[in-house]
Amino acid sequence: MLGVYTSPLCALLLFCVVFTAADEATPSPAPAPCTQRSNTSCAECLQNVACLWCSSTQQCLDYPVKNILPPNSVCPLNGARWGVCWVNFQILIITMSVLAGIIIITVVVCCLCCCCKCERIGNKREDAQMERQTRARKARQKARGTEIQLRHDEIRQKYGLAKDNPYARMDDR
Repeated sequence: MLGVYTSPLCALLLFCVVFTAADEATPSPAPAPCTQRSNTSCAECLQNVACLWCSSTQQCLDYPVKNILPPNSVCPLNGARWGVCWVNFQILIITMSVLAGIIIITVVVCCLCCCCKCERIGNKREDAQMERQTRARKARQKARGTEIQLRHDEIRQKYGLAKDNPYARMDDR
């Protein structure tokens, strides 16, 4: 039973080895220098990733790898194409700047939202604590008010100033 499963596996392995060896045996031709592709088309020039197409001069140039962006002396940014023909460096820079700005603004807004959320949680805790303290303070004030009222009533009883009707005037005796 094991031989049935290893047979297709061996065939697949042999197939991969043969085609890998065939690919290694035939070396790919070295790409032609970029300057030989001048006065052709943008698509033909950009087949080699090391080439830069300058649409204003219709030249295919070696990409200046020392610089991130090609200098204006080589090709103006609005005419320089690299990788694809429909995107020039000027549009690429503007697009990347806008995307970077959007990402930065998004990160800042998310951080602010997280901070506000954390602050609101803290405020809820503080609000609950303040509410408990306020209730306790009002209870103490009410107890003190009742105590003071009792003391006043005792003093009135002692000096005979107590009245049966609290709404009656003292002169009405």
